Amino acid sequence: MTKRRGLLVVISGPSGVGKDTIIKRLLKLDPLLTYSVSCTTRAPRPGEVDGVHYRFVSREEFKELVGKGHFLEHASYNEHLYGTPAGPVEEARAAGHDILLKIEVRGAQQVRERVRDGIFIFIAPPNDEELARRQALRGGESEKDMAERLRIAAKEMSYARDYDHVVVNDDLDRAVAEVLEIIRRAREGQT
Repeated sequence: MTKRRGLLVVISGPSGVGKDTIIKRLLKLDPLLTYSVSCTTRAPRPGEVDGVHYRFVSREEFKELVGKGHFLEHASYNEHLYGTPAGPVEEARAAGHDILLKIEVRGAQQVRERVRDGIFIFIAPPNDEELARRQALRGGESEKDMAERLRIAAKEMSYARDYDHVVVNDDLDRAVAEVLEIIRRAREGQT
């Protein structure tokens, strides 16, 4: 029997919408899922571990990796650089592992151009007020940074129509169940 090629599941949405929380739940509930660790030039937030949440690199190192064609996608977000290493993603998929990417909307557009069989899921907030409340709860950011994140979020919401699925995170359990169902149907479509 031939090993099936792993799925590539792209999850995007505005900062503070709950992408990390949803992904943590997905990884606990579905042992076939693997998380792709992205590179970033931003500083770690409290509790973030290098190589687990992100691979934290300098701007110079990031630019060197771009020059070497290391990334499946890369983009600038809120004055920081982010990128998904292509090699580990392809290796995981070739080995039959389903891999989750958490990337912003411009990065998702790059992935869509390069990976025709990806599944693109946009996580949306129930409303703007709830998104602002969630962003404020994260803490550790200046008023200026929070205002910039809300401005970026409003722009990102306009990209939701470009995704295969939009999941509103108004109830965490329901949102996680909806994403799991999308992945389950995609797996069934492979057989």
